[in-house]
Amino acid sequence: MNIAEKIIKAHLVGGKMETGSEIALRVDQTLTQDATGTMAWLQFEALGRDSVQTELSVSYVDHNTLQMGFKNPDDHQFLRTVAARYGAVYSAPGTGICHQLHLENFAKPAKILIGSDSHTPTAGGIGCLAMGAGGLSVALSMAGEPYTISMPQIVEVRLSGTLQGFAQAKDIILELLRLLGTQGGVGKIFEYTGEGVASLSVPERATITNMGAELGATASLFPSDNRTKEFLSKMGREDDWIFLEADANARYDDCVEIDLTKLVPLAAKPHMPDNVVPVSELAGMKVDQVAMGSCTNSSYADLKQVADIMKGKFVARHTDTCVSPGSRQVLSMLMEDGSMTSLLDSGVRLLECSCGPCIGMGSSPHSAGVSVRTFNRNFEGRSGTKDAQVYLVSPVTAAYCALNGCFTDPKTWGIPPEKPQFPEYIPSIKHHFSYPAQDEEERKKTAVLRGPNIVALESFAPLGAELQGEVVLKVGDGITTDHIMPAGAEITALRSNIPVISEYVFSRVDENFVSRAKNMRDSGKCGFIVAGKNYGQGSSREHAALAPRHLGIRAVMALSFARIHRANLINFGILPLIFENAEDYDNLVLGAKILVNTLEFDENNRAAAEVEGLGKICFKHDLSEQEFQLVRAGGLLNFIKNRK
Repeated sequence: MNIAEKIIKAHLVGGKMETGSEIALRVDQTLTQDATGTMAWLQFEALGRDSVQTELSVSYVDHNTLQMGFKNPDDHQFLRTVAARYGAVYSAPGTGICHQLHLENFAKPAKILIGSDSHTPTAGGIGCLAMGAGGLSVALSMAGEPYTISMPQIVEVRLSGTLQGFAQAKDIILELLRLLGTQGGVGKIFEYTGEGVASLSVPERATITNMGAELGATASLFPSDNRTKEFLSKMGREDDWIFLEADANARYDDCVEIDLTKLVPLAAKPHMPDNVVPVSELAGMKVDQVAMGSCTNSSYADLKQVADIMKGKFVARHTDTCVSPGSRQVLSMLMEDGSMTSLLDSGVRLLECSCGPCIGMGSSPHSAGVSVRTFNRNFEGRSGTKDAQVYLVSPVTAAYCALNGCFTDPKTWGIPPEKPQFPEYIPSIKHHFSYPAQDEEERKKTAVLRGPNIVALESFAPLGAELQGEVVLKVGDGITTDHIMPAGAEITALRSNIPVISEYVFSRVDENFVSRAKNMRDSGKCGFIVAGKNYGQGSSREHAALAPRHLGIRAVMALSFARIHRANLINFGILPLIFENAEDYDNLVLGAKILVNTLEFDENNRAAAEVEGLGKICFKHDLSEQEFQLVRAGGLLNFIKNRK
């Protein structure tokens, strides 16, 4: 067996381990963050459980830590008290980024982790089967319900050789994105094997598994070996280590081979992570901003290397340069060894230990500015500046861009820096977490505090026999959750208030969408969204499904769907329909009147919809029987409540 199969088999509570079959998995750990966590905890409360049922659940605050006005500070107060009430660990603003913190303090090899953030697979760098999911799925996992997915294909990524010169772990995943694209991992788990694996530290492995999300992958996995043991020992968690690797004769569904010796520094050009070219091809391009950090590249090793490169030098005057350490532990180590002094003396701005610029939370580039970032996504407008040109690179490449004020050929960079080693003493930050009382009766005395921006969950009606309405939006390929539900301080602060945040759905794509959808809803009909390929790629934010459902959207008709967003649509009773013929997508226009009979799907999950002026258009769905029942019930929460 391969590693993924071993972990799945040990956690399987329903279904068969056959590719494409629905399986149910026992969940060991969950994580939430503030942008998705408030709604997830409201959903958990609605389930009526007295406490979380997992081995560990952690509520992190890392996305919107600016605390502008009362809204998101109220969310933080709610998250702190609800965690204390129901038995979860709480990580306060400024402690660090959830994925970096979880890797350092909580993730364990051979465990299953579900998180309401699409980059939860970061923990795969430690041999943990970690998957991103919508907040409702995480709430159910906290309540002890199994997590249900289709059994993924397991793809071997065989690494040979070792990285040379200025190539870094970031360049490995950028190369995989170049080869496979942002849809190349849908329905798959990537498992890394080969001699090259041993040369990579856990932080390097975590960089790779983190950006597996950009492939659309369900998860990414490295073995738990001596490098893993070394990392856990440094974190004071050697007892959490177990040896875990694939059997010598393990079978995989596919194989991708990467020769690490041939990799060069790479960059993803605007506006997709798979638009990858060698850095040398960009030489001479002026760089206006450099931002270093995010859950992809904010480890001690990443930032220590940058500090070593910048020591005694100064960043280009026109290049605004900032850094967000991944955790207080990382920050402490950088301060202890003098690396932070080197960074500050070089003109780098120190930001809080948080997601920061990656989620559009400050440090936006100027108009049409070229921003070089060590992040994972460069979607249009995600930085907070719609016409910014964002490039994704490794920390080493970012350092040279900051010093030179432009992209330069790596051949001119001189001698490659050495890989940093962890210092002998690593300060623990476990005292920064708030741990719940062990006694459940004691926890019940905790008052859950709710500000006026925290609005109770809305109840949605079941799916009727007919869906009748109009196309209220037509979009193309590659629509991201950032297109659907924008990020940034103003909008993210509204994530616990669905009626208000719904006013921003597709606001940066079509400012009239909301009014059209509401008019259709208020007339007693439903709105349809028509989309191209990979609809809903990117973040796990369930608000990109929940807010459209509030606006009366009952079906999305697309050429294909991203995994997590597809699940979120189902969770909130929105029917994801797939065009049988691409020509029908071309023919459907804004305002087209459509009638779908939801009882007419045949044994192959196909049905014809009536379109005024076009006749019949054929759709299919790829829902399992249970998923279709969820949609019929009006969503997963209704389904669970009705089951009791």
